[in-house]
Amino acid sequence: MQQKTPVRIKFLLKWMLVLAILSICVGSLSAFFLYLLNVVTSTREINNWLLYFLPLAGVFIVWGYNRYGGEASKGNELLFFRYYNPRDTIPLKMAPMVILGTLVTHLFGGSAGREGTAIQYGGTIADQISKHTGFSKRGQRILLLCGIAAGFSSLFGTPLAGSVFALEFVKKGRFRWYGLPLVLLSSFFATWVCNQYGNLHTHYDPIKLAPTFDFKILLYLALAGFAFGTAARLFYHLNHSISWAFRKINQPLVRPLVGGILVLLTVWLLQTTKYIGLGIPAILESFIHVASPTDFFIKMLLTSITLCAGFKGGEVTPLFFIGATLGSALSPYIPIPIALLTALGFVGVFAGCTKTPIGCTFMAIELFGWENAHYYLLVCLISFLVSGRKGIYHTQKNSRLIRQKQT
Repeated sequence: MQQKTPVRIKFLLKWMLVLAILSICVGSLSAFFLYLLNVVTSTREINNWLLYFLPLAGVFIVWGYNRYGGEASKGNELLFFRYYNPRDTIPLKMAPMVILGTLVTHLFGGSAGREGTAIQYGGTIADQISKHTGFSKRGQRILLLCGIAAGFSSLFGTPLAGSVFALEFVKKGRFRWYGLPLVLLSSFFATWVCNQYGNLHTHYDPIKLAPTFDFKILLYLALAGFAFGTAARLFYHLNHSISWAFRKINQPLVRPLVGGILVLLTVWLLQTTKYIGLGIPAILESFIHVASPTDFFIKMLLTSITLCAGFKGGEVTPLFFIGATLGSALSPYIPIPIALLTALGFVGVFAGCTKTPIGCTFMAIELFGWENAHYYLLVCLISFLVSGRKGIYHTQKNSRLIRQKQT
């Protein structure tokens, strides 16, 4: 027993050192990425003419990935492959390529997010570090989850949500408990590191406590959860259909050209840039004023076109936009305060699309406060169940809960 104690201490210290290196690298990279993302977004807003070059920007991104990407072209799917096959490796070039692709997408007006970028560079850094640790397969898997959590947490400033998201991420509807302590450490430290570079995250006002929990409010929450789950299902099927349509175009470089033109035409027809980029101003506005009932679908359509055509970014912030504007638009019909219903939509659609209801609940708690935690959890679970078996991460494995629900 005495001989084992020094070995255990050495092993623990090794993990602490590895997590410190990982968190510093990922947190610093997130700060750098957020800064550049703010720069390119501001540049595009000042120079609307950049939008006319969106089709060519898409061609540049797809050409770069086809020419130099290799395995990195698989994106999030490669993270799943790496988790379930620890012998595989994630190429280091995946991190700079996805960051550059995302920045180009946002500079020229694509409708995309940033979460996919964060978890990819977080996973890449973790994988590169794991090569030099001598960890077992189980240890490598945990370290990969730590990298994913660190990327997500530091990007959004939500360490609890990032931790739980990573543990739910690899398997729909199932929580990987065994890695929780280490994942939490990496998430909190990476977020702290990112915060040392300045105030780079979007901040939301706390949501006041809703009316007393009773049968009526339960019914309203169920209706809202059903609406958000249906929207999540619609987003998946729309993504699938548009992706199928783009695959009919045999020339890969023509796909972003067509996608960019479609986004450009939509912006021209609507005479607004509200639906391109991250859409943060529209999200913040929806907490105060009732959103148009078409806002959520237009954003859904443009995001699907952008990502399916080959542009880079992620789906999460667009899902926040879709859910928030849908919740806001439903507020005249569902008697729940507009700010709360918007917050419920913000995380509800996200939960349905990513199959991470617990992580989404913690995200709502960290962004909007603990007062309505039970409402967030209920709506996220209902949306998760209503949205069906399939989610936006196609190689994500199903848990027994989802398989039983579908039979």
